[in-house]
Amino acid sequence: MAATKTTAKRTTKRPAKPSFSKETYLTWYEQMMLMRKFEEKAGQLYGQQKIRGFCHLYIGQEACAAGSVSALQDGDKYITAYRDHAHPLALGSDPGKVMAELFAKETGLSKGRGGSMHMFDKEHNFFGGHGIVGGQVPLGAGIAFAEKYKGTDNLCITYLGDGAARQGAFHEALNLAMTMKLPMIIVIENNGYAMGTSVSRTSNVTDLSQLGRAYAMPAEAVDAMNVENVHRAVTKAAARARKGDGPTLLEFRTYRYKGHSMSDPAKYRTKEEVAEYKKLDPIEQVRTVLLGQKMATADDLQKIDDKIKDIVAASVKFAEESEFPKAEDAFDYVYVQENYPFEQG
Repeated sequence: MAATKTTAKRTTKRPAKPSFSKETYLTWYEQMMLMRKFEEKAGQLYGQQKIRGFCHLYIGQEACAAGSVSALQDGDKYITAYRDHAHPLALGSDPGKVMAELFAKETGLSKGRGGSMHMFDKEHNFFGGHGIVGGQVPLGAGIAFAEKYKGTDNLCITYLGDGAARQGAFHEALNLAMTMKLPMIIVIENNGYAMGTSVSRTSNVTDLSQLGRAYAMPAEAVDAMNVENVHRAVTKAAARARKGDGPTLLEFRTYRYKGHSMSDPAKYRTKEEVAEYKKLDPIEQVRTVLLGQKMATADDLQKIDDKIKDIVAASVKFAEESEFPKAEDAFDYVYVQENYPFEQG
């Protein structure tokens, strides 16, 4: 208990004058709390074998998604790797459909065909959820190219992990994006470990923001445990993309409090390391601002917490009561059938 009190004391100092509106901080708090409680429940359900297969939790990294969404506009596109439950939640996807996909149910975001690693939500411009390490980066470049080709004011923000920055597809995509001045933001969510291997053991370059220099691409390292920093960095990168100046590389320095996946006991990290990062909890930082600046009371935040608890409980109920896809429908949604304007054969 003593350690918990010490941590709380260090994260509740009265903050400086807030940089954003009360509504923005409350939105961030609610979004990140939804991500956190949803993922905690997913972890419990995985232990009960109600969720099968792979499951990669986002606990600790919530500011990366929340700060990005608040900085971007309707119509912008999102694509990420397989740690992908939180991004659609931040974008407004139905939590019940996200949970149902984890349960492999027909009512899931991907009709139960994708599971934890392959969430898609066209309505909210979320293009996945990709299991191939780094495979989403050239796809993000393609989405950005489509926006430029169509002459829209939209961009594509593409997330990858620090391990994926070692993939050739990542470098090919950066070269193409910069050469064609694509409206793209490339985000390396650097949580310190590629599965169980630290960045320092896999790369001579540990400041991953430097990887943009080979392509003369503007790049920035961001303390992504703080949602305000994320919002500012993405806002700046988005303005550049919309002006037609091309992509930006952002290294979000973040941390995951759980292992790489549910099968990872994370024994490669010390308890002291995890404890130090928990002092930087992104949700607690926002709570500190809200309470310290009297933007909200403890009762106000408790009401939000209770609301989130009910939302997560309802998502589980929805998933449990939904049906599994029928075996005879296994090939549905695999291919797109087109009606061509000419005769074949």
